[in-house]
Amino acid sequence: MNDIQPSTASAPTGRRERKKAATRKAIADAALRLFLERGYDGVGIREIADAADVSTTTLFKHFPVKEALVFDEDADQESGLLAAVHERPAGQSIPAALREHALRYRMAAADGDAGFAAFSELVSSTPALHDYAQAMWLRHTGALAQAIAEESGLPENDPACTALAHFALEAPRVARGHDDPRRAVARAFDLLEIGWRGASRC
Repeated sequence: MNDIQPSTASAPTGRRERKKAATRKAIADAALRLFLERGYDGVGIREIADAADVSTTTLFKHFPVKEALVFDEDADQESGLLAAVHERPAGQSIPAALREHALRYRMAAADGDAGFAAFSELVSSTPALHDYAQAMWLRHTGALAQAIAEESGLPENDPACTALAHFALEAPRVARGHDDPRRAVARAFDLLEIGWRGASRC
């Protein structure tokens, strides 16, 4: 299971931005390499800084906590979630649209990519990384709840919209430890679908 892609840098525009992006990438690459070699808990911050040839102060300017070294806090995550709701096909329910989004973008398969598979295993086998990834998704609860309210014609502060947003973002967590993670997530969304029918017809 993979909640978020490995840390990457977006294309910088100016010289200063390019230098910052290069430093960030060097740190993230060094961290991921060491984590894959020795495990997340077996690597210290100073070792990562040394491997990237930067100071620990510089490292923390780019990555405020150790867990952030593994992930890219991608602003596109939120826009993708909102698009899943606003741009869903006619007749598709909101829970069904969010289930499709979760299965497509949060349960991505390695598809033979050894590097991706190793990254996915690192995240799924390290509680701190798994929990951090989940927390990153949950920060979109408010925006997603608002989109759900807009699409369903319910008040912006309707607790049903907030509940659906929260549990839809939490759903991939149920895949942890299951032999068939995708089926586990689909089953969780089946339950959300049934509950949502009692609150809205959308």
